[in-house]
Amino acid sequence: MPYLQKLDAIIAATIAPAAIATDRDAAFPRAAIDALGAAGLLGLVSSTEVGGMGLGPAEAAQLIERIARACPSTAMVVCMHLCATTVLEKTGNEKVRREIAAGRHLSTLAWSDTGTRSHFWAPAGSARGEGDAVVLDGSKSMVTSAGEADSYVWSTKPMAHDGASTLWLVDSKCAGLSEVKPFDGMGLRGNRSSPLTANSVRVGASDMLGADGGGFDIMIGSVLPVFSVLIASTSIGLMEAVLESSCAHAGGSKFEHLGSTLSELPTIRAYLARARIEADLARTLRDDTLAALAANRPDAMLRVMQVKVAAAEAALTVTDTAMRVCGGAAFRKDVGVERYFRDARAASVMAPTSDVLYDFIGKVVCGMPVFG
Repeated sequence: MPYLQKLDAIIAATIAPAAIATDRDAAFPRAAIDALGAAGLLGLVSSTEVGGMGLGPAEAAQLIERIARACPSTAMVVCMHLCATTVLEKTGNEKVRREIAAGRHLSTLAWSDTGTRSHFWAPAGSARGEGDAVVLDGSKSMVTSAGEADSYVWSTKPMAHDGASTLWLVDSKCAGLSEVKPFDGMGLRGNRSSPLTANSVRVGASDMLGADGGGFDIMIGSVLPVFSVLIASTSIGLMEAVLESSCAHAGGSKFEHLGSTLSELPTIRAYLARARIEADLARTLRDDTLAALAANRPDAMLRVMQVKVAAAEAALTVTDTAMRVCGGAAFRKDVGVERYFRDARAASVMAPTSDVLYDFIGKVVCGMPVFG
């Protein structure tokens, strides 16, 4: 696959060498994003009609997994860009689609409103007509690439029609947009995931993405499948990285007085075996989710809900195990475990959270409507 060859070259030359500093300094991976754009990889799912690669979720999953092995923060930035591109390919104008395909435009989703927790499909922000313009007001609790993206796919309550939400393309340079404070947290420190507010932000009526009140169908029908698969791929990628690091440590760390390595202990091998199984189960479910989506199987949406929570929870288990296997050495940055341990915490609390997804899956299992 030619696109993977391009990607691997960028990972080796740009993403991997900067990963530790990206995490340490909470630095947005601008050089990596620029390199991915120049290689056409930001246009991976853009239509060939506008100059993109025209590829789908399966190829996007491979892209994200590979990036996440080196730098989960960079993977998250690209993940949210591809999710936004999914919306714009269906409802956006040709100019911005061509800019994305050419690698000159980074977009992201701005859906989680302050106070709504995991219910991203039901925003609290408003949109109102004012002359020829539409005025947006609202507060987003967390937006990946805040202050770094060129545009946001922004959600509000509908203007006039029934429905849970309406989507808008918002230029990041619009007056009235402000980043409440830059992110400085425990994991995924380089993805610039910060709160954003819109205070009387003016957009055009033509910036509406889809129909007024039609945001829910786009969010759940078009974006959630892509988002779930790509977030799961981020979890899978970091699990592969942490397994590689912990196995290398176990095979190379000797008990001098015994003349043996950690990997010669049955308990250590058992821990690593269980972690390997967890990672492989998540990958198998991810691949079956992609197959279900491609075949439009009846269980496709169930798989979509399962794959994010399964991979997120598996990543917690696998990184916990890696910390246990490596012992005190795991707390050293040079061993290559603790950064992934911190980054793995994010997926389970990212909307829709694992707890919410368990509820949704339980409703499906019990024959109840998920969004009733």
